[in-house]
Amino acid sequence: MKIKAYKRTDGSYGIRNKVLILSTVGCANETAGRIADQVAGAVCIPNTKGCGQIGSSVDIMKRTMAGLVLNPNVYGAVIVGLGCETMQPYRLYESIKAKTKKPIAVITIQDEGGTIRTIQKGVNIASKMVQEMSKLEREDTDLSAIILATNCGGSDATSGISANPSLGCCSDRLIREGGTVFIGETTELIGTEHILARRAKNEDVRQNIIKIVKGLEKDFARMGIDVRGANPTPGNMKGGLSTLEEKALGGISKGGSTEINEVVRYGEKPQKKGLIIMDTPGYDIESVTGMVSGGAQLCAFTTGRGTPIGNPIIPVLKITGNRQTYEKMEDNMDIDVSGVLQGKITLEECGSIIFHKVIDVCNGHLTKAESYGFSEVSVYRNFEIWCNNL
Repeated sequence: MKIKAYKRTDGSYGIRNKVLILSTVGCANETAGRIADQVAGAVCIPNTKGCGQIGSSVDIMKRTMAGLVLNPNVYGAVIVGLGCETMQPYRLYESIKAKTKKPIAVITIQDEGGTIRTIQKGVNIASKMVQEMSKLEREDTDLSAIILATNCGGSDATSGISANPSLGCCSDRLIREGGTVFIGETTELIGTEHILARRAKNEDVRQNIIKIVKGLEKDFARMGIDVRGANPTPGNMKGGLSTLEEKALGGISKGGSTEINEVVRYGEKPQKKGLIIMDTPGYDIESVTGMVSGGAQLCAFTTGRGTPIGNPIIPVLKITGNRQTYEKMEDNMDIDVSGVLQGKITLEECGSIIFHKVIDVCNGHLTKAESYGFSEVSVYRNFEIWCNNL
């Protein structure tokens, strides 16, 4: 099956065309935002940190910042820094330029002599990028070019028996077409790691699945943290979920039934195709941000209780299997698969509905979150368990 997308210089395909204004530090957020505000076609990603970080937290930030620029939906980027931060703008620029021929520029407020000059220069650079970007036309490509991020947020008792397995059927179909699917939220894999390990492509993948989950559990124990204080959330429990294991059993069904080909770090681009586990946190916005950095061009997001979040780079498609939620939050929900609970439609039929909606979105159809301009981003900043355990 074919879609129409924008071909990039590295051979990847974007389903959206964006010029990214990327702030390297909180001190530059307002300046970066004002550049984006003045250039139609530009989007801003702020950074609440970028300075005062140490250890693997710095590595995560660098990898994620670079991955956001390298995402196929991004035509080009302007990196905006202060000039004295830990996330050094020029070094980030050089590391990205070594990996891509995309148009990339870097400016800092200190070098330009203040906010006004920086905004003026940034607007000039971004405007030229947008003008060049506007010349691109969509061309035919296969679904093998697509990386689909999956995430569940605001889960309830319907999620694991309706929206999540329906999305799993879509995931299986996309993988059969040669595409790639991310599942993550490592916190919400706890209690199911042995099930996932049985689906590993080889022993290395099996060991990595066990290590990211067990490493997270060990880290909780070392710090004296009871994960039940955060997961299931109060909303999950109000919606009928009683344990983390129950939530996890429903959550992993988003990835369908195929073998797991690779486990990657937060924000890391996979080397394999098919079903991939990314080691992301349970917080939805951080999880989706990591998958965007890993190259996902869109996200299928299941929810039982409802959520409005979007992303500045990729479309976020909302799926619910709770009819009441769809009726109450129809302005945020894209797909209602509650019919599966009523026996009116099968999981496979629901998966087909989601799959064809994914195709529509790839071809340019706006999701509800996109139409509102929702653009939530948050980079995971804790020390990386992966570094300590793999």
